Amino acid sequence: MPRSNRVEPESQNGQKAKGPKATSGQTTTRARRTTPKTARKGAAASEPSPALVEAPPVKTSPRLLERYRKEVVPALVEEFGYKNRMEVPHLVKVVLNIGLGEVIQNSKAPESASHDLTIISGQHPVTTRARKSIAAFKLRAGMPIGLMVTLRGSRMYYFMDRLINAALPRIRDFRGVSRDAFDGRGNFSLGIREQVIFPEIDYSQIDRIRGLQVSIVTTARTDREGLRLLELLGMPFAHVDVAQRQTA
Repeated sequence: MPRSNRVEPESQNGQKAKGPKATSGQTTTRARRTTPKTARKGAAASEPSPALVEAPPVKTSPRLLERYRKEVVPALVEEFGYKNRMEVPHLVKVVLNIGLGEVIQNSKAPESASHDLTIISGQHPVTTRARKSIAAFKLRAGMPIGLMVTLRGSRMYYFMDRLINAALPRIRDFRGVSRDAFDGRGNFSLGIREQVIFPEIDYSQIDRIRGLQVSIVTTARTDREGLRLLELLGMPFAHVDVAQRQTA
């Protein structure tokens, strides 16, 4: 039999008429489809229960900073008669510096020194380079000649705590740091001959013994105020009689 050509009726606007819409009591197949049970189970499993959620770590201020606020500030106010607590000197920054004169013979010296300084300070150092060439020292402009780290805030107080209580007592024949290493403006400089005095440095992992310089910058207006500030923080200065004997 010949195939009948069925023509769908057209509406008055010339568009094809659509089938009857589903009533409110009827639902289409697409409307009945919801999220699979496996997906719902996975979503529920990914959300941890309130009992298993760990509490965020409690942030505590450095021990040396707490000592400064509770003990050092009242003592300095009473001794120097400051009218305002903002006049009391405090630490601004600590700068660690390592010279690399050996880089001319050993090209791997910056990498080893950078590793040691990163472990000591907990911060990646900045490379300092030569500004001009000096033929007598076989130095060319742009050659790395040192490493520097500047510590501020909590890292500065943590480093000072480790320096005073852990590193300096490990120096051989230690009799205290010099009282004459101030620059006239309350800033103190300390030279360390061996980096192995810091407990973080493993003696078997270093290539050679290196020294470093520690510069402590304060807001003290005089050396006497800076000396008293560091002394109250616990810096082990040499006794007066020992210092006079060493200078004699």
